[in-house]
Amino acid sequence: MDLNMIKSKLGSLQSNSNKPKGEKIDYTTLYWKPKQEGKYQIRIVPSKFNKEWPFTEVSLHYGFDKFAIYSLSNWGEADPIVEFAKKLRETNESENWKLAKKIDPKMRVFAQVIVRGEEDKGVRLWEFGKNIYQSLLSLADDPDYGDYTDINEGIDFTLEAKYGDVGGRQVLLSSITPKRKSSPLSTDADLVKSWLENQNEILELQGKYKKSYDTIKKLLAKFINPEAEAEEGEIIKEKSSDFDNDVSSNPKSNYSLSKKDTKAPVDKFDALFDDEEDDDLPF
Repeated sequence: MDLNMIKSKLGSLQSNSNKPKGEKIDYTTLYWKPKQEGKYQIRIVPSKFNKEWPFTEVSLHYGFDKFAIYSLSNWGEADPIVEFAKKLRETNESENWKLAKKIDPKMRVFAQVIVRGEEDKGVRLWEFGKNIYQSLLSLADDPDYGDYTDINEGIDFTLEAKYGDVGGRQVLLSSITPKRKSSPLSTDADLVKSWLENQNEILELQGKYKKSYDTIKKLLAKFINPEAEAEEGEIIKEKSSDFDNDVSSNPKSNYSLSKKDTKAPVDKFDALFDDEEDDDLPF
């Protein structure tokens, strides 16, 4: 027995056992969103990752798990929910089309921002939905505003957060108003340089939480038939043969593409997917 090797291995194990476990991440240094009603002043910063476009669009699935699921399509990968929705649209059944629309991934948008009064926290990712996105695009298209991300002559925004009713629940809804006068991002050149260089990319941050194809497939199966634990492969077949055969021909299938055999009533999904305008969804 090699005693030197034993000492080395023992030292390695002891070193690993002394390492802190489950080190907490301070997400407030990465993301920003209003936590309570009120007005906030923010500045959208040019993106380090795309100097021509300050926004990043991502696709998320809601209602399949406790938290939103980032669609695998964000990384250019096959996504079982997207595939299933596509297959539903290949039928002539209106109920299938309605279901496909409900399970389609929803768009969320991220931008790099500085929050005035919290400049010490640096650039953070601000998440918002379609309504604010449309407002920001319209302002950029307006010659009176133009490129509001310009570091010298850009424009700050006042974001007002108020509670409102969405699907029977009270959530913080946001609206934005541009300042009338332009202003520099900062008068401190070194600080501006730091803000432009020290940014996080949303898909890189979320990559470690990305669910596998098989995991999403199981969540889809459970969602389609919540009263029965579907076995792997019951809803979606393996590999490239997925959906090649009408699942109604499979007696074990929990969902049929034939309207009369459908076991997953569309009305059960309404409450889960009617919150597209909610601008206070979890990260």
